[in-house]
Amino acid sequence: MRTRFSIMALVAALFLVLPSQAKDINITTYGAKKSTKRVCTEAIQRAIDDCHKSGGGRVIVPQGKFTTGAIVLKSGVTLHLEEGATLLGSKKPADYVLNKKKAGVTYTSQLIFAYGAKNIGISGKGTIDGQGKVFTDRACNALGITRPMLIRFDTCKGVTVSGVTMRNSGVWMQLYHACENLVIKDINVWDHCNICNDGIDINGCKNVRISGCTVDADDDAIVLKNTILEPCQNIVVENCTVSSHCNALKIGTETLGDFDNITFRHCTVKTSSNKKVVNGRRNGISAIAIESVDGAKVTNVRVSDITVEGTEVPIFIRLGHQGNTFGKQMTKEKRGSISNVTIENVTVTNAGSTGCSITGIPGQMVENVRLSNISIQHSGGMGQVASPTDEKVAAYPEGTMWGTLPAKGFFVKNARNVTFDKVNILTTRTDARPGLVKVNVR
Repeated sequence: MRTRFSIMALVAALFLVLPSQAKDINITTYGAKKSTKRVCTEAIQRAIDDCHKSGGGRVIVPQGKFTTGAIVLKSGVTLHLEEGATLLGSKKPADYVLNKKKAGVTYTSQLIFAYGAKNIGISGKGTIDGQGKVFTDRACNALGITRPMLIRFDTCKGVTVSGVTMRNSGVWMQLYHACENLVIKDINVWDHCNICNDGIDINGCKNVRISGCTVDADDDAIVLKNTILEPCQNIVVENCTVSSHCNALKIGTETLGDFDNITFRHCTVKTSSNKKVVNGRRNGISAIAIESVDGAKVTNVRVSDITVEGTEVPIFIRLGHQGNTFGKQMTKEKRGSISNVTIENVTVTNAGSTGCSITGIPGQMVENVRLSNISIQHSGGMGQVASPTDEKVAAYPEGTMWGTLPAKGFFVKNARNVTFDKVNILTTRTDARPGLVKVNVR
């Protein structure tokens, strides 16, 4: 019996020293009030801080409208918005100043920020509205923007963002920079109030899954970037519905670090429901864009089972050399590459007549690209067009960069081992251009 009591005493002692179970903390407990004008940043931040200190859990935003400036998520904390809850971004730029400086980088403005945190998230059926239309700065350079993003998570591990609706960011809706083990699922994004309104930006991240999301953005919808030297690796985007006035599913433009093992599958690209265009074109520029212009090695990319309605240039693959270093001290100039790309089972209707392109530059060829079971329908009606002679080596990469292409299907230049299998180009009007034009292709 003594042994039994000793064991029970030990168990009781362990319960005393183990961290308490995760709990829910309501922001109203800390003084947050429902208001479209009263800013309750301090109350929300205290709730987050106490939740973090007590071992983690959920910080609850209840039904109603609450206004806040910049808040910082801490390890173990999930910001949970109940159905009917709306978190409004303050309309005052001063409410976004965090004065944070980490690893030599001064951060741009954002509504919800995290740096170096683990096991964090945003969840629920509520809405986060950045009210970004009130910010009039027109910069798009990442270091010069004063308009606030909705979310910026930097160097975080174990991130889950699910269920919520996000609207009206001042600039990019959400930026995940150098994060690992990131899940974004079942969110709804509407971003059409300002310049550079991307939907989801993944920058230099590893082990990412984006699924079941609906994104309608003025600028790029779901875009993978890299402004660091660590690879952007093991990314899956699946079962999403995306719309953009620019590019729907994209790798680039910022491509300093490498990209490896990237998958886009079972997605639908639609024309944006928003008729007003800030950037791009009403029908969108590209549905699928794969780019390397700053030295990145882009390899092992798989795009499959994509349905596209609209967009001017359904498929755009571009290897160029802008050579941006994003402040990194390079020991030697990086030269990029694109190889081992598979695009299959793609159906496109109501595309523009520009044509698709797969192009490298002299001395740097796009290699090993396979296109299979692809159907592209557009209006056609074009006459013969000469092949562009300007290589545009350092130009900004865009599907429309040469205007109307010499092929009604695919213009391929400076490429090696590009194969087409069951690729059909259909036009509603007679088009004098051939389906395929090749220049310096091996």
